[in-house]
Amino acid sequence: MINKGLSRLGIFFLYLISLLPFWCLYIIADILFVFFYYVTGYRRKVVRENLRNSYPEKTDKDRLIIEKQYFKYLADLVVETIKMITASEKTIRKHMWPTNAELIDNYLTQGKSIIGAVGHYCNWEMAALRFSMIIDERRMIVYKPLTNSEFDGFFLKIRSRFGATLVAMKDTLRTLIKYKNEATFTVLVADQIPVKHEANYFTNFLNQPTAVFLGIEKLSKMTDSVVVFCDVQRVKRGYYSYTFVPLIENAKETALYEITETHVKYLEGMINRHPQYWLWSHRRWKFKPEDKL
Repeated sequence: MINKGLSRLGIFFLYLISLLPFWCLYIIADILFVFFYYVTGYRRKVVRENLRNSYPEKTDKDRLIIEKQYFKYLADLVVETIKMITASEKTIRKHMWPTNAELIDNYLTQGKSIIGAVGHYCNWEMAALRFSMIIDERRMIVYKPLTNSEFDGFFLKIRSRFGATLVAMKDTLRTLIKYKNEATFTVLVADQIPVKHEANYFTNFLNQPTAVFLGIEKLSKMTDSVVVFCDVQRVKRGYYSYTFVPLIENAKETALYEITETHVKYLEGMINRHPQYWLWSHRRWKFKPEDKL
């Protein structure tokens, strides 16, 4: 009961913060950066190790620059995500815009369903809300439920308020089968960490063996969906563009792991262009292939 009360108090506090204008939120973000990086050293060891393993060819100085840039962006990401709680449709359209939304319309008009792969790159929460606005057909976003039921329910309402259907990861297959006679657009996170017993495939990602989900490949083959990557790029502070990049148009004709390797390599290229916008504080490499033996 106490935990539920604290959760509701926290949600109310986040709601109040979200009412602040962007300029005020970025002042908070500047303070958060100092708090994260210099005061608490929040996951600095994790970030440093991830960068060292991913970019051994870079100098310590170069990696340190990326590290600081990352923590500055992380602070921005925190306040921008909070802003999404109350941001209007007009505000989101202003801060996140597509460059080629007609690509999605063309596929859906042909009766083709789409699997959209995204990464923990730039502001994926704002991108998810903006994706919900581009079409009238069924839009589904696959998510990993939070352990706190109060916060999970709260964020479900936020993420679905512009028409998207939120689907828990364990229900993805069942849901796609339910709507198999409709042309749908389903978005999945491509760089989520599989649990150890489900880590059945490893690939080389950012210079190290990496366990990856095979969900995008399995689902796209099962539904014969087009696979696109949602390439989100930061234009300037608080403003983003995104481009739908076709990766696979005939999923059933691909070789084993071809789809997985294609979307993993595309994400890797995005990260290498501007590494400070990926979630480096995420414990992405919890285990190695030998841990499965």
